[in-house]
Parts: sequence; structure tokens; C-alpha cells
Amino acid sequence: MDLFDRMLELSNQGFYCAQILMILALETEGKEDPDLIRAMSGLNGGMGFTGRVCGALTGGCCLLGYFCGKGEAEELEDPSASRMIQELVEWFETSMKDAYGGSDCEDILEGNPMNKMQRCPEVVEGVFTKCLEILRENGVLA
Repeated sequence: MDLFDRMLELSNQGFYCAQILMILALETEGKEDPDLIRAMSGLNGGMGFTGRVCGALTGGCCLLGYFCGKGEAEELEDPSASRMIQELVEWFETSMKDAYGGSDCEDILEGNPMNKMQRCPEVVEGVFTKCLEILRENGVLA
């Protein structure tokens, strides 16, 4: 199954942008974590469907943190973690500003909920691909 089809399947199951990104991240390691996916729901639709910062961006930041952040007292954060997240944020803001005039959900959807059907899958897929690229460039993923 290709990435877009998997994203569509997850969307049809009632998951949204940030959740889909984390499910895809977990699947790269053959894992499941319903508690984490539940927590990610707070980012959907621009932080609780307020239309603010896009859940694909915040979800992408969480995805990067999943792979390179600190998770236990004995664990060290990857020294490049903040730089990787900054790279994603800068890429996202530039890409969305060029395409839609801004990076909030309201900007991306341009006040038209019907735009969600076409734009959101493209945005989520782009963020996932960019996250993998960043992780590979930094030696976090092979």
C-alpha cells in the first residue's frame, strides 16, 4: 500500500493530520501506541480545531521528537533535534506561505472547509516526506 492510500485509510478511520503522522512514524518501527495517538488529537485541526497552527506542522514536530527527543531520564536528546525541528518549521512556513499565504489551518483552507479534502492530504504527505528526509540526512533513520 502506498503512502497516500495508507493516509486515506487512516482518515477514513477517523484520524486527523497529527494523528496520521504519528501512526505513520510508529509504523516505520512496527509499533502501535494508542495513548500517544490519543494525545496527538489535541493538535488536530490547528490545535483543537481552532484553525490555528496546522496540525501537520505540530504533528511533524512531534514526529521528529519521537525519533530524536529525550524520553527517559537516562536518555539524551539527539544534539541535532532542535535544528531538525527548526528546519521543518522553516520549510513548512515557506511552503505554505508560497502556496496559501500562511501556515495556519485557516490560511491553508482559505475559509473553505471543502479545501480540506484536497489540501490536507497533500500537506500531511509533504510533511511526512520532509520529516523522513530530515531524519535520514541527520543519520537518525537509514
